[in-house]
Amino acid sequence: MALVNEHLLKLPEDDPWTNIDRRVNAYHSTHPDHMVIDLHRPKAALPLCPAVVEAMHEAINEIANDKFSAADNAIRGHVALREAILQSEYIPRGIHLDIDEIFVNSGVHDDLANMQELLRWDNSIGIAAPANPLYTNANAMIGRSGKIIDGSWSNVLYFPCNVKNKFIPELPNSRVDMIYLAHPANPTGAVMPREKLQSWVTYALKSDAIIFFDATYAPYISDDALPHSIFELKGARRCAVEFRSFDTIGGLTGLHCGYTVVPKELNATTLDEERRIGLNQLWELRQRTKQVGASHITQKGATAVYTHEGQQQVNEAKAYYMHNAKIMREALIDMGFKVYGGLHAPYIWVQTLDETDSRHFADSLLYGCGVVCTPGIGYGPGGEKYCRFTTFTDRRNIEEALQRIGSWQR
Repeated sequence: MALVNEHLLKLPEDDPWTNIDRRVNAYHSTHPDHMVIDLHRPKAALPLCPAVVEAMHEAINEIANDKFSAADNAIRGHVALREAILQSEYIPRGIHLDIDEIFVNSGVHDDLANMQELLRWDNSIGIAAPANPLYTNANAMIGRSGKIIDGSWSNVLYFPCNVKNKFIPELPNSRVDMIYLAHPANPTGAVMPREKLQSWVTYALKSDAIIFFDATYAPYISDDALPHSIFELKGARRCAVEFRSFDTIGGLTGLHCGYTVVPKELNATTLDEERRIGLNQLWELRQRTKQVGASHITQKGATAVYTHEGQQQVNEAKAYYMHNAKIMREALIDMGFKVYGGLHAPYIWVQTLDETDSRHFADSLLYGCGVVCTPGIGYGPGGEKYCRFTTFTDRRNIEEALQRIGSWQR
């Protein structure tokens, strides 16, 4: 008799995004002629960067003309792309990595979900909350997160991020083995100062813990004094894995390409504590067994991001979305909302009116003015009484949405 993995049955039957889609579809059925403005799902308003498009066309021609070798798509990714990542993202910040510590993937979401496979199911887990539900759900699949009780996972230690601590997580009083931090944080947009992030690295080293550092939105950090990578901090190579994405760079949504940095100094112990095993080695083994990697076409496009033309085009797109954030942030503040984020990431974290529950507020906004946002409860209990708005959309949508919200509020 085949038996199911019962840990999967502990996952919520209805994920937050499907729930939002269902509510929007219900609205459409009763308001078929009313255009809905979606500020929930990030959608690129600008076309794919010309430099990327040109490189992807070249890649297609290479395949068509039999100039492509499977060896070029090695398990770690194209050498040219990894070298460009190294030279553009890390060396300018004083970070020296081995090129074999960079693994190109077919989407940062995949690696964030799958990296937890390298560690035993009974490791303890801590998460800065509110946070992407991917962190808890991926760990729940092997039983690490426990079960949901009153909206929280029973085996997860949450590091609350709220107004009192400026949405920056405090160090725990107890030991934890696996730590998830996002920088800038999704959904709050908070960015940890250097000294605060260093304290987490120091904690992880003392506790023999591993930090899974989600730096998906790091390219949007506008202050060079803030750390853009955890590897800028002393000792981080011995306790951290970093995740980056090309999808979140201006105009590249849907490219489904990213990369993960797994330092060779990073290791974990066997149960009998007789051996330390390098995670770089384990991750390569895992990827070779279960991952085919990003396509040749996609990797060629990602490499073009680092050309002179590509950088210029990407930076122009990022500036466009961050100007959207500025417009929305200032307008919502003028309307009397308590607003956070929007300074180092293309989304806004807004406290609901009269601190009503987030789903009720989102429904009121949808039916009151046809604007869709993400209820904060979708990011865990720490997100209640807040909603998230993406600014990764056409500026006309931002302006129209703000006009509607202003009229609705009055």
